[in-house]
Amino acid sequence: MDKIPARLVLYFLSWSGFLVSFMMRNDMNFALVAMISNGNSTQNQSNYGSQTVLGGGSDDRISMVKSVIISSFYWCYVLSQVAGGVATELFGTKCVFGWSQLATAICSILMPLAAQLHYIAVIVLRSIQGFASGLTWPAMYAIVGYWIPLTERSRFMSSFQGFSIGIGLTYPLCGFILSEFGWPYVFYTTGTLGLGWCLMWYLLAFNTPREHPRIAEEELNYIELNIRREVYHAAKVKVPWLQIFKSLPAWAIAITTFGRIFVHYIFIVNGPTFMGNVLKFNFETNGFLSGMPFVCSYISSVFFCFLADKFVMYKVLNLTNVRKLFTALSQIIPGLLIYCIGYIDNVHILLTVWFIAVIFITASYAGAMANIIDLAPNYGHSAAVLAFCQTIHMSASFISPLTAGFLVTREDSIDQWRRVFEVSAIISILTYAVYQIFGTAEIQSWNKELPTHDDTDEGKIFSKPKEDLDKNFRPT
Repeated sequence: MDKIPARLVLYFLSWSGFLVSFMMRNDMNFALVAMISNGNSTQNQSNYGSQTVLGGGSDDRISMVKSVIISSFYWCYVLSQVAGGVATELFGTKCVFGWSQLATAICSILMPLAAQLHYIAVIVLRSIQGFASGLTWPAMYAIVGYWIPLTERSRFMSSFQGFSIGIGLTYPLCGFILSEFGWPYVFYTTGTLGLGWCLMWYLLAFNTPREHPRIAEEELNYIELNIRREVYHAAKVKVPWLQIFKSLPAWAIAITTFGRIFVHYIFIVNGPTFMGNVLKFNFETNGFLSGMPFVCSYISSVFFCFLADKFVMYKVLNLTNVRKLFTALSQIIPGLLIYCIGYIDNVHILLTVWFIAVIFITASYAGAMANIIDLAPNYGHSAAVLAFCQTIHMSASFISPLTAGFLVTREDSIDQWRRVFEVSAIISILTYAVYQIFGTAEIQSWNKELPTHDDTDEGKIFSKPKEDLDKNFRPT
């Protein structure tokens, strides 16, 4: 591993971690088709008969159980955001991210057993998964400020788009497992992948470059010289929650990202329903077309983040305007395109517009999502800002599907779907307007008070070898 840059290893761990996390999150959407069925189901259920799982019963009861199981994940997911920021400040990213993934994986493996007991047991496990998954985002944001120089930060943020690959892979993988082996193996597969990832994380992840036993001295010095100095020299202080709560730039990020997630979840949650009932695609075609935009969106996120880093490096725009430009690309363009979808009659043109809209949404990772670390790059503070923003904007993850469900009572009615697309477009564009007015990439005054250091002494410190660096720098 000595010849592989430690930052590249961290990128892979972040990318694969979010990929596995979203596979464990979305497997339930597919398995429920088999878990909630009547006694006439002909699908391969292995040793788990459909009558003994989540049962049959009336359509109203089945619909109620299904909606509660799906939503239970997101209720707890939203509630755990602040907890993730606090836990990361106390225990560090390696501990919080690793244990949260482990808890989610164990719950996945236990899901078939819980389903045999009672659907309430499934709801409990899904709630635990939601709470644990909510810890991952603040935890990973916190480590970026210590490892990734400003000119590389947007590119590193593309690693968070591993979740797009996770969504894209889950569609075909779960479909294959359901048809060949039965629904329990969906959870065994995703849970086992999660456990394997946890082992890799335990062996390869470290909270700071100075804790890494195999990092090359060249890379360590490069990181130390390019990471903002306040990250290393700031004294340990409590997270300024009140100042974060009163920060207009933090609110701007939260509000604009609410709009972006609202639109994104229309594609993620309601997209397959629209394609199946309005466009009349069969299951196989629907699954492929539902998953492919998210695979492509990972590639687009890498491109957008690379482009943003170049804009910063060559000073094409100042950092604030770079963040606003890419946030606009992630909300204005998808907002306009999703509005148009309801009025396009040609299926090929409609799908092209659909793909482009999903792809442009990922520009946010070079915009508002990266802006969180700009405001508060210090370890723990960026996690706290993310936790604050996520608590607000992730509410869109269940408000968006609920809004679509309220507006669409006949799933084959294009007129009703137009109302969903119109509302989504308005929310996306109006929430961006808030960010355009109040957004900034300036480090906030509450980030941390910096101790005074002599520049000459600091130069001497940075010129010392790794062993001496360990004595001079102690992570907070």
